[in-house]
Amino acid sequence: MKVILALDQGTTSSRAIVFDHHGEILALAQKEFRQIFPQPGWVEHDAEEIWTSQISVAHEALAKARLSAKDVAAIGIANQRETTLLWDRATGKPVANAIVWQDRRTASVCEQLSARGHADSIQKKTGLVIDAYFSATKLAWLLEHVPDCRRRADAGELVFGTIDTWLAWKLSGGALHITDASNAARTMLFNIERGEWDEELLALFNIPRALLPEVQPSSAIYGTTDTGIFSDAIPIAGIAGDQQAALFGQMCRTPGMAKNTYGTGCFMLLNTGEKAVASTQKLLTTVAWNLNGRTSYALEGSVFVAGAIVQWLRDGLGIIRTSADVEALASSVPDNGGVYLVPALTGLGAPHWDPHARGAIYGLTRGSSAAHLARAALEGIAHQVADVLDAMQNDAAVKLTELRVDGGASQNNLLMQFQADLLGVPVIRPRVTETTALGVAYLAGLATGFWRNIDDISGQWQPERIFQPQFSDQTRAQHRQGWRDALLRTKSSHRDNVFR
Repeated sequence: MKVILALDQGTTSSRAIVFDHHGEILALAQKEFRQIFPQPGWVEHDAEEIWTSQISVAHEALAKARLSAKDVAAIGIANQRETTLLWDRATGKPVANAIVWQDRRTASVCEQLSARGHADSIQKKTGLVIDAYFSATKLAWLLEHVPDCRRRADAGELVFGTIDTWLAWKLSGGALHITDASNAARTMLFNIERGEWDEELLALFNIPRALLPEVQPSSAIYGTTDTGIFSDAIPIAGIAGDQQAALFGQMCRTPGMAKNTYGTGCFMLLNTGEKAVASTQKLLTTVAWNLNGRTSYALEGSVFVAGAIVQWLRDGLGIIRTSADVEALASSVPDNGGVYLVPALTGLGAPHWDPHARGAIYGLTRGSSAAHLARAALEGIAHQVADVLDAMQNDAAVKLTELRVDGGASQNNLLMQFQADLLGVPVIRPRVTETTALGVAYLAGLATGFWRNIDDISGQWQPERIFQPQFSDQTRAQHRQGWRDALLRTKSSHRDNVFR
């Protein structure tokens, strides 16, 4: 029996999942790693720790499934996107910690670029808004602030990569310096229409071309693992950014289909087919995947803080012991009691793009309790998703008929029901919620013939539960107005220096 090994390298943990030919999970292993916060607004990862955690769970998952490398038809890599790393071409050693996608240290640089009039040209080429979220300003920061990096980069001694590139390099023993189009599209250096690195953007950010990886399709046999990694060489055959992988795993293959992933952040993607739809609503136009010589595109709205607000309730406030406890606590009250929590702990993402906004709680009274706060936190996640969907429907001129969901917080029934109530459309949770890993497993399996074609896998997607909307139009409007009032106060507070 052959299987696919999917590596799902996320923001807070590394996971490995073994899938069989039916898309069923045979084994799963997961390991958390450190989050490093050198200064307020800075977030870093130790790339070597990412690698050791990822390879250890790969071995663990195979052991749990009682399989070995000879049983693996291919490896697929899904990864946290935008996180930026530089390492030595000869030794493979990172020159500094990776700068994580959440990191805001280059926000002022992005503001300067916008003030200099670069926003329109960058969006036209890359589909992205100018923001510290993306890799370009992070890479430029490393080149300017890590001692001797600029000289070494110019001399060709260093290489750049997002985490997919780093894992492919390590798995292949340094033989592969590659990325795929879905990840390249998140760097703010890639021309999504032409499908290549953009020389004008490289010059704008002062990035040497030699640093960059080769851009490959999302489904192809790139090479094999080094003989020292597993007992046998395994083809490395699929790469996709985690959110694009989830879109594929949710079988959102036709234009107009959308999914939302509830993880550390929230990420909604709407398939727009082979047309890159320019956004007028501050959404992102991005590559979904490149498959069989064709590029599919998507509109994306990124919410920076989703599950992370539940972690804050646990670690910052201590009102729950585990993240799973939030549902029971929030369900102990019938409503939010007039409390709204705007979870802008690292600024606001789409469609607001306000890097200076900070989290806030409104509507507290003497009757407010920890349960109201927990409920407001969950509702704040759902409201942010509703903001994104409103913008997405305006951009794409389509009316969403359903939303497919995945990610850890999609297991929270209270959150999913409230999400359906706010959106006014069914929210569908699939039987296999590990859609990020499943999507990249599909991409790897298609490249190696493990699955013959897309039709071979389409029938594997099955719903586990459908949450039907229950709010009246009036109730929905009241909730949305309360949120908008809280959001307006949050966005204005930093401008008016209210809380400084």
